[in-house]
Amino acid sequence: MIEDIRKTLWAAADKLRANMDAAEYKHIVLGLIFLKYVSDAFDAHREVLVARFQDPTDDYFQAEADAEALADELEERDYYLEANVFWVPTEARWEALRAQAKQADIGKRIDDALAAIEADNSKLKGILDKRYARAQLPDGKLGELVDLISTIGFGAGQSARDILGQVYEYFLGQFASAEGKKGGQFYTPASIVKTLVAVLAPHKGKVYDPCCGSGGMFVQSEQFIEAHGGKIGDVSIYGQEANPTTWRLAAMNLALRGIDFNLGKEPQDTFTRDQHPDLRADFILANPPFNVSDWWHGSLEGDPRWVYGTPPQGNANYAWLQHMLFHLKPTGRAGIVLANGSMSSSQSGEGEIRRAMVEDDKVEVMIALPGQLFFNTQIPACLWFLVKQKTTRKGEVLFIDARRLGQRISKVQVELTDDDIQRIADTVHAWRDGGGPGATYEDVPGFCRSASLAEIADHGHVLTPGRYVGAEEMEDDNEVFTEKMQKLTEKLGEQLAKGAELDKLIRQKLGELGYEL
Repeated sequence: MIEDIRKTLWAAADKLRANMDAAEYKHIVLGLIFLKYVSDAFDAHREVLVARFQDPTDDYFQAEADAEALADELEERDYYLEANVFWVPTEARWEALRAQAKQADIGKRIDDALAAIEADNSKLKGILDKRYARAQLPDGKLGELVDLISTIGFGAGQSARDILGQVYEYFLGQFASAEGKKGGQFYTPASIVKTLVAVLAPHKGKVYDPCCGSGGMFVQSEQFIEAHGGKIGDVSIYGQEANPTTWRLAAMNLALRGIDFNLGKEPQDTFTRDQHPDLRADFILANPPFNVSDWWHGSLEGDPRWVYGTPPQGNANYAWLQHMLFHLKPTGRAGIVLANGSMSSSQSGEGEIRRAMVEDDKVEVMIALPGQLFFNTQIPACLWFLVKQKTTRKGEVLFIDARRLGQRISKVQVELTDDDIQRIADTVHAWRDGGGPGATYEDVPGFCRSASLAEIADHGHVLTPGRYVGAEEMEDDNEVFTEKMQKLTEKLGEQLAKGAELDKLIRQKLGELGYEL
């Protein structure tokens, strides 16, 4: 059912896009989905209040109130705020906008509605993107989009948030795909996020993402907690994002789901304007932009984050790694997506920084990922898992080669399946702490291996899993080599003979047409 809703909505919304760039249209559509949801949630709570006002057994019972008094009571904002429902002013309610959808000034009406909601809800201040009056859509298209979004019925409660979350996440993914390279700036494919979350298992505490994009890491963390018997609110969310429009996307994504968050006072560069300088997190999950070359600023010279060496000015990879280590609690863990080159690069001192991190036992797990997981790049990627202080497996690093995992979902993209993710997570947990009753870790040739720091030193502190896991074991069919070789040689002879026959036939047919090879 939800799959049909998502696909139908996307197809219709994309059709309305006309010649507008996906990067611009993304904010138009997602902003309207946000507006529709908060209005639906408001209306649903309003119906709950009506029932309570008329129930003699309820504390809210209005015994003497007439219809006009009840209507006035329903406009008391505190009733909504105490239930964690956004207050929606009369002029901003969806039906009021839908009734004016065909008017030429519908864009300005939507901007005004968003401004009114912001003014009445402090959590939303400064995060709603008011761009509808200046949107470059053909005449009437914005009204058609309003009518389309009207077909989504969110209602109230957790099921409404689930529907909203799935629609929103699906649209984010589709826009990322449509944008190609730019899409990766705000969206990390869900299977990568799920892998990070499954390995880190963030149950309680402070979760931080210093380059949070549209907030997918946080959403998956909350879903993980709920799936394992916890509740929203068991973790505190901290993030930072430099791109102003993406910063707003993240705030909307979290606000829609009822997740409290702190994304800093404003969108800013994480290195030069750290919004959480004193934060020490229990879990860090991040997908920083790969191999950023223009990140350095003179103010970063001698920065206390560079414990293991000053990162090269031409590549931010080791700046990200050290930034995250700096922001971990003593018991904290971090999972970071980086380009494969980060595991072996020795340019401009990166090898020395990596050696120092390994020797200080900060690297816990390294995972090589399959290709084509990303919308925006074909650069091979890996996952780094870092710890502030190891409590188990001291002096060892777990290497996992997951390059053979994943399934193709389109001509240009692969994703890790739920079974793949579970296999990776189970392997890490079994290695790290026994993984629970009956779960024990064993090296699997071609897939995983636990290596000592001494062995890693022998490899020049290169952390590429393929160097350590070895070759996959082949099944022994007990056939004598000479016999097998004879059969294979005969098979090859047959195929070569068949090829010669086909070559002769092709030449004959071309000759009949007057062509000679």
